[in-house]
This record gives sequence, structure tokens and C-alpha cells, in this order.
Amino acid sequence: MQENREQWATKIGFILAAIGSAVGLGNIWRFPYVVYSNGGGAFLIPYLCAIFTAGIPLLILEYGMGHKFKGSTPLSLARANKKFEWIGWWPIISSSVILCYYSMILSWTIKYMTMSFTKAWGQDSNSFFYNDFLKLSDSPLNFGSIVWPILIGIAIIWIINWFICYKGIKSGIEKTSKILLPSLLVIMIIIVLRGITLEGASVGLNILFTPDWDKVKNPQVWIAAYGQVFFSLSIGTGIMMTYSSYLPKKTDINNSAFMTAFANCGFEFLSAIGVFAILGVMATSQGVPMEEVVTGGIGLAFIAFPKVFTIMGVWGNILGVLFFSSLVFAGITSSVSLVEAISSAIIDKFGGERKKVVTYMCLIGFTTSIVFASNAGLYLLDIMDNFINNYGIVVVGLLEAFVMGWIIKPKVIREHTNKISYFKIGKWWDVIIKYVTPTLLTIILVQSLINEFKNPYGGYDLVSLLLYGWAIIALGIIGGLLISKKTWKNSRVDNISSEEIV
Repeated sequence: MQENREQWATKIGFILAAIGSAVGLGNIWRFPYVVYSNGGGAFLIPYLCAIFTAGIPLLILEYGMGHKFKGSTPLSLARANKKFEWIGWWPIISSSVILCYYSMILSWTIKYMTMSFTKAWGQDSNSFFYNDFLKLSDSPLNFGSIVWPILIGIAIIWIINWFICYKGIKSGIEKTSKILLPSLLVIMIIIVLRGITLEGASVGLNILFTPDWDKVKNPQVWIAAYGQVFFSLSIGTGIMMTYSSYLPKKTDINNSAFMTAFANCGFEFLSAIGVFAILGVMATSQGVPMEEVVTGGIGLAFIAFPKVFTIMGVWGNILGVLFFSSLVFAGITSSVSLVEAISSAIIDKFGGERKKVVTYMCLIGFTTSIVFASNAGLYLLDIMDNFINNYGIVVVGLLEAFVMGWIIKPKVIREHTNKISYFKIGKWWDVIIKYVTPTLLTIILVQSLINEFKNPYGGYDLVSLLLYGWAIIALGIIGGLLISKKTWKNSRVDNISSEEIV
């Protein structure tokens, strides 16, 4: 085992870094729309069930694995059972792809943050985004040319990622998390406080939180709740096991998992209030029903919000800068965690000094990201993100639960975390890991596959879906299997003694 594995300076540093990883762009632009379209206030019931029966148990599993086996995700799984090392490499490969297109989205947010000072998107934010800013081509297979402002933004993001991870755990990631996360919270509170005091805000909030109890009976709403919790907590991406591997021997793992999940949950609801208050303002000022202005994802951030900022006078400039700053801060804390998960796995497997590995990885990452600065960048993001989230990450979570539930046995992790945690988890956790989580994730996976074959995603042609979707899934599986065949340079896996494992 590595003798000099770096550690977090403080427990709060780890918690903030973990929350920073979980709190990403999806909390701000995905969660509000998911709540709205799945029963409003009634969505709280399946959402909280999902937190307790999937989110927190899986966080305990990943924290416990990383802490007990003291390694990155592939190393932790290899130490648990060498046969399943490849499962640890799959999320690392997926995270590498995510990191490349994530840098493109963050490039957009940086540019829009600067444009907020003058509202440079003009009166037609929709046309500006697709035609003037992205210069979007007519097909995922038509790359066109490089959009230089986007490429420059991508370079800036990779430099930030490199600088933070180059500095290490204590001096880089921990210090950055202690600055960015509180700043993000303050910004979001300002947006919410101003948003709810504007005329029309109550219209948006009423639409958001008015419960539609009939929807609670709909299985699709429950699937949406579990999907949201799973995706928003950075589970199945290789991050949480890696982060927990840097914890000191005596750390309250169980409590840390609860704190991370609830902090992430709280931020999601805070974001939802701010987003729907501002959308209510937009609907009121334009005299249209909320249904016409509500949207999620990229449409919300780069089309709907710029449109409402345009009609808000000076406050539109201020809220625009704050809103896009919040996206930048949320995105950086997440992208840094992806860089760390990938570089830690490489260092563990192949050896090498952190600074060199991070430098080479960021150079390769930036070079790969150039394709996303092309006129087809949005198409590539859309297809890859759908397949990685709906298939890659879900299957990894399912395999983790299966391996720990049926091969390694949950008791191994439960007894380890209970020894060092103030709050003890009982045998109910074993039941969740063995039966509940695998069943729920299987349902989500089957549902996604049925939808995929009934209606191919996004109406894209089969070649594009095979090239940018299914090929990425295959890359994760085949790449994981091939890398797992290589011998470990930096860490002993076989025949390690019980004293070497915490």
C-alpha cells in the first residue's frame, strides 16, 4: 500500500469537497424542472424516499469502500476482490468523457457571465445562443470549424483544473472548496432573496410547490426521483471512493454521508426557489402562462434566464452576473473532483508523481476537449451525457451494489464504518444494498432501455447514437477490462495483510 497517501487537513474540508462535487450544474438547472414536472410539492415524498433508500446507503458504501481499502475506485475494488477491478475503471473512463464536455459547458458559463454586464445576447436569446454563439451545425456528424471563444473558455477551465489539482489535496482541492462552496451558497441566497421579492415571483413558486398528489401514484415519478438523487450525488463516477480514501483512520463515515446528502438536497431546493421565482417574473411580465416559460437544462440557463434578465433593467445585469457565477463555481468544484478521481486512479495503477500525472492528464484532456469547441459540440454533449447518465453510471452503481451485496457482503463495510462512526447503521443497510438498490436501479435501467428502443434519443440518426452513445458505453467496459489486466506499479493488491487495510 502507498505509505505516503495524502490526507485531508480537516473533516470539514472533506465534507465541503464532497458537497462541492455533488453540487453541480444539475442542481441548478435540472432539479427545479424535475420537481415541476413530477408533481411539484408532492415530489418530496418519492424524493425523500430515494434519499434514504438509495442516496445515503450508496454514499455510505462508497465512503466506506474508499476509507477501508485506502485507494482510488479501481484500487479499492481490486483490494476488495481482484476480479472486479474493471468495474472501478469503467466510471473513471466515463468521468474522463464527462470532464471533456463539462469543460465546454463551463466555457459557455464564463462567456455568459462576462456578457451579463452588457446583456450582449440581445433581445432574441434563443437565436443568439444557437446561431451566433454556438454557430451550431446541422448534424452531429458535421463538425464545421472551431468556435474560438468557446475553445478559449475550455482552455481557461483546464488551467483552473490543473492548478487546483496540481497543488494537491490540502493546498489545492480543500482550500478551493472552502472558498468556492460558501461563495456559491451566498450567491444563491442573494439570487433567491431578490428573486422572491420581484413582481410575479409568487406565480412561479405556487406552480413549483403546489402538490399534484395523483402523480405520486405514477411509477415514472418515483423513477425520476431515484434518478435525480443518484445523478446529483456523484455516485458511480469514481469520485466519492477516491475522496474518502484521503480521510484519516478515525473519521465518522456514516455521519459524513448524511451531511453530504442533506447539504446537496438543501442546495437543490434553494436553487429551485430562485429559479422558479425568476421564471414567475418572466411569465408575469410577458403575460403568458408558466407552462410557456418553464424549461430545464441548457434551455433554462442560456435561453430562458438571459431572456428574463433582459427585461429586468439593472437588476438583470446584477442577477445575470450572479447566476452565471454560481454555475461557474458549482461547475469548477465538480470538474476538479473528476480530475482528482481520474489522476488518483492513474497514480495508483501506473505510478508517477502527482504533479506530472495531473499535468499530462490535463494536457490530454484539453486536446480531447477541442472537438467540443466545434460547431457540433452541443450535439456531442447531448448524446454522450444521455448515454453515460442513463446507462454508464446506473450500471456501475448497480454492479457496485451487487458486488458488495452478494460477493464481498455488506457486513464488511457496515462493521468498518460503525467502528469509527458515532451514528451506527443497522442490518437495514445490508438489505438496501443487497435488494432495494439493485432492484430500483434495474427498473431505472430497463425503463431507459425501453424508451431508447421505442424512441431513439433526441431523434438523432442511428449512426450518431452508435458513434457518440453506445460506443462510449462500450469504451468504458472494454477499456476497464483491458486496464485491469495490467499489473499495479504503485500499490500492492494481491496478498495484502489485514494490518495494511484500515
